[in-house]
Amino acid sequence: MLAKSIAIVATSFHKKHIDVMLEAAKKVAKQKNLSIKKEIWIPGSLEAPLALQTVLRSKEIDGAVVLGLIERGQTKHGLVMGTAVISAIIKIQLKLEKPIGVGILGPEILPSQIKPRLKPYAQDAVLAVWEMLNLK
Repeated sequence: MLAKSIAIVATSFHKKHIDVMLEAAKKVAKQKNLSIKKEIWIPGSLEAPLALQTVLRSKEIDGAVVLGLIERGQTKHGLVMGTAVISAIIKIQLKLEKPIGVGILGPEILPSQIKPRLKPYAQDAVLAVWEMLNLK
């Protein structure tokens, strides 16, 4: 496959965790010959659909990865938000016909589950985009 260009959309909420994910994502992107053309920081996962839609409209971007974290709270807010975010991401992916690798931990992830999942989720998100770009 020829080199493809991707964007990474990263949430600044839980930044210390997202920095670990971003490093892992960049490493896999390099291994798979994916050029990261844009790195965009957004406040949280709720803002991801708009950021993804905006960046994927660019002809120079072939796909995107989103990195975020939605922890379990005392209410169902995170579950409702996470469901809405993932649904919107799927719609954007289908509408624009560009792959999006979802590296959002949760919703409802427990603090004890976060650290072991940071790198694998980020790596899997990049691999998903890479595989879908190969499919196209």
